[in-house]
Amino acid sequence: MKKYSISIFFPCYNEEQNITRVTMDAIRVAKRISDDYEIIIVNDGSTDRTGEIAEELARKNQGVRVIHHEVNKGYGAALQTGFKNATKELVFYTDGDGQFNIEELEKLLPHIEKADIVSGYRICRRDPFIRKVNAFLWGVLVNALFKINVSDVDSAFKLYKRKIFDDITLTSQGALIDTEILAKAKAKGYTITEVGVNHFPRTAGEPTGAKLSVIFRAFKELFALKSSFSPRSE
Repeated sequence: MKKYSISIFFPCYNEEQNITRVTMDAIRVAKRISDDYEIIIVNDGSTDRTGEIAEELARKNQGVRVIHHEVNKGYGAALQTGFKNATKELVFYTDGDGQFNIEELEKLLPHIEKADIVSGYRICRRDPFIRKVNAFLWGVLVNALFKINVSDVDSAFKLYKRKIFDDITLTSQGALIDTEILAKAKAKGYTITEVGVNHFPRTAGEPTGAKLSVIFRAFKELFALKSSFSPRSE
């Protein structure tokens, strides 16, 4: 398999119990698949020890760096920071909660030769029932609005060609970010494919995606995106 230069990053908010495991897993995989890699931890204004632990990991491991938001800006803002600071040919992101096995990045890599985005869809999503229902309905809605044709729009296990982010402008600060990237990339002619990956229950920390404030923000951004979106737009 061809070895690409790759940036691996993950947004973290109060993930002090997960950040070390996720980072060390990323280092191990990166060393195996690439001779030119970087690992970026985006600390989105955590109020626990996430930032402190991340800095210690960066001190002890070459190729790891940390970017801090002074306050919590939101999921989309954290992803934007990761994409803007990625410097390698490919960019892969996953969440800092450890619900994916980063080893499965190797399942996505062969497909990047023929597609610009490889999205890992969750074979069996291991989240509470109500969150799975909300995600299903959200997926139906955004696919209908933007014709993305992706089965798991918000899966946090995606591989991109970095050049995409030189060609589109992102505005979403919240949970709409994945929809915005896929919709704008597709409108620009970039291709998307999907690969099944495993998903695991959260073992530590508290999820934030189901908070009403997060949901309301996503819908607000959705309507704004739709009102400004056209097949020729970014």
